Amino acid sequence: MIPETLFQYFPNLSGTQKEQFKTLESLYQDWNTKINVVSRKDIDELYLRHVLHSLGIAKVYTFQPDQKVLDVGTGGGFPGIPLAILFPDTQFTLVDAIGKKIRVVEEVVSGLGLSNVSAVQTRVEDVKGSFDFIVSRAVAAMPTFVHWTRGKLKKTTVGDTPPGILYLKGGDLTDELKPYPGARIYALSEYFKEPFFETKKVVYLSRADIGKP
Repeated sequence: MIPETLFQYFPNLSGTQKEQFKTLESLYQDWNTKINVVSRKDIDELYLRHVLHSLGIAKVYTFQPDQKVLDVGTGGGFPGIPLAILFPDTQFTLVDAIGKKIRVVEEVVSGLGLSNVSAVQTRVEDVKGSFDFIVSRAVAAMPTFVHWTRGKLKKTTVGDTPPGILYLKGGDLTDELKPYPGARIYALSEYFKEPFFETKKVVYLSRADIGKP
């Protein structure tokens, strides 16, 4: 997959955003030779398996200026970095417990010139502050993830969508979403035509769905 395919799905990108997305590949290829954070197979499919997949969240929700978003278990910077490119006026905090992954995130963020991203090596339980949304890519089953992030969502709503979790997951989610009958599930195959997305989904849990800390 090439960046131009991504641009077809997101036709309103500025020139700066297009250049940042184009630059992603060389930055990740360079840093992946020094600190392996993306598998060889996946680095060859970076735009499909990582960048476009991350941007699936943007097909479900449009982040607002000055909102704060927490990316939990970001790994090499997904979904946080692609979302930060797409929403330059939204503040993103990317956390991971593994230092080498956060180093790659910091270097990629610097190489892209992103000013709306902070990267922190920590456990999510130790993150200070509260956020409008929490995003992630399948780092744990939903009940475990909800437990990790409990108390991190703001109580006030900006716009029409209450604060909540936007979680990229695949496969059959019936069992792990049983505790959350209000969960909304969005099939990414509705937005992207590539076979990779046939079983991929975005799950939205509002603060009310999760329950009180």
